[in-house]
Amino acid sequence: MKRFFCMLFALILLATCALAEDFDFKVYPLSEGGECILDPLPYVADELPDDNNRVFYEIFVGSFSDSNGDGVGDLQGIINRMDYLNDGDPFSGLSLGVEGLWLTPIFQSPSYHKYDVTDYYTIDPAFGTMEDLKQLIDLCHERDVKIILDLPINHTGHKNRLFTNFVNAHILNNPGNIYYDFFTWVNEGDPLPAGRTFAKAPGTRLLYEANFSEQMPEPNFDTPMVRQYMLDVALFYLDLGVDGFRFDAAKYIYFGDHAASVDFWDWYIGELKKVKPDVYTVAEVWDGDGIIDQYLPVTPCFNFATSQAEGLIADTARAGDVNRFTAYMESYLGRLDRLGGDKRATLFISNHDMDRSAGYLTAASGQMKCAASLYLLSPGSPFLYYGEEISLRGSRGGSSTDANRRMAMLWGDGDTIRDPEGTTYAKQSPYTVKDLSRIGDSLLNHVKQLIMIRKANPEIARGEYKALQFEGDKLGGFTCSWNGSTVAVLHNTTQRDITVDLSAVTDLSFTMISGIAGADGVILDGTMLTLPGQTSVVLR
Repeated sequence: MKRFFCMLFALILLATCALAEDFDFKVYPLSEGGECILDPLPYVADELPDDNNRVFYEIFVGSFSDSNGDGVGDLQGIINRMDYLNDGDPFSGLSLGVEGLWLTPIFQSPSYHKYDVTDYYTIDPAFGTMEDLKQLIDLCHERDVKIILDLPINHTGHKNRLFTNFVNAHILNNPGNIYYDFFTWVNEGDPLPAGRTFAKAPGTRLLYEANFSEQMPEPNFDTPMVRQYMLDVALFYLDLGVDGFRFDAAKYIYFGDHAASVDFWDWYIGELKKVKPDVYTVAEVWDGDGIIDQYLPVTPCFNFATSQAEGLIADTARAGDVNRFTAYMESYLGRLDRLGGDKRATLFISNHDMDRSAGYLTAASGQMKCAASLYLLSPGSPFLYYGEEISLRGSRGGSSTDANRRMAMLWGDGDTIRDPEGTTYAKQSPYTVKDLSRIGDSLLNHVKQLIMIRKANPEIARGEYKALQFEGDKLGGFTCSWNGSTVAVLHNTTQRDITVDLSAVTDLSFTMISGIAGADGVILDGTMLTLPGQTSVVLR
């Protein structure tokens, strides 16, 4: 394949891409009437690899954008915001440029979060219709954006007809009923399996497994009908056109038995790949690396070691040692290679189950920008949580409600989206998308810049990674070699300029600055690199 590269000297001047004061802000689409001016780019990439090494954007659907004035986000709201997410031009500077969307559950459900599914084959009316989903899929594919659905099969909702039929079969004491063993159960008074939680079906002696909530009964995956039913759901949506799935609570399929859970996912994803060989899958195995490693041969999994307030991304963004981060990344990527599977790194800093990163990394300090640079300029398929690009805030605090982590996106253009039921968090950021679009060096524009740099340097996402270990300073970086070409990515997360001799850490010679994210003043003089504080650079 031919290689196309893009010199992005101009990206440091992304202030020229800030929207003019007379920007005609329509509610839909956000970027309509906007004009972005970038200095000429001599080598614009016109052929980018078509693979799964993409920047994904997680959308908590009910909190993103409201198209019909009822205060609830919906699929048409996402459609209306596609020009914000990806306008079809990788280097326009107008859109975020994300290459994939992860939608939290959209299936019929009585809750605001939709993880307790009532009917897998019906879109929740609050979110729209199956026709809306198909329209969104088609629009995404027109713009080379992949779309994956959050598929919670470890548990259903207690109002699902599957569960109702299961309970009725037990009330009638009919073991011959096909639903009799659809869920995991014991009778009241029987010994309970260690560590697992069971709830009582009202008016019966039936106890059903419900490790997350009484409203979320757990199917029995030893029952062939259960396996086939849950496989058919995924195959239905693949046939509709979705590109893959995020699998919720993947390690709980067989509670406490990782080997059995891995075997299940090996079968399940193997069946999906028979239909769609390039199906995108990513599993939530919320655990340490030792447990996650058991699942990696069958599916990529989110990397939890680098996420949240005490994770490596946040620690490094707070002026930490970049060398520690890159050493971990080299080890992590090496494990992916040894374990086989899709070998796709999947970094993120926060998601809908975590306190938002703007609560422990601030935009004003530059830490949010540093964090974004660290993981968006890393290999594989990083995930950006909606609103992270505008420092959207939200934490459980003393309220113990996840609704605080899933608050309404702040558009600033009249969108009628409201916070979900149960929200108690009241310290929201005053800045909206509209505000930050007008500020050239805002976090929002920084994220746009990073994704453009990543696209212009395809080695970053998919190349062979080698950490560059600098002695005596916190500046650090790595090289990525792919398709006969090598780039170096260097990060300075401190607030002071640092000068290093590249010849001390690599025999490779770099002569071109191929992308800058942060401050101006980057100097490459032979093997000597001066990198300003809180700045990242790509060298070619």
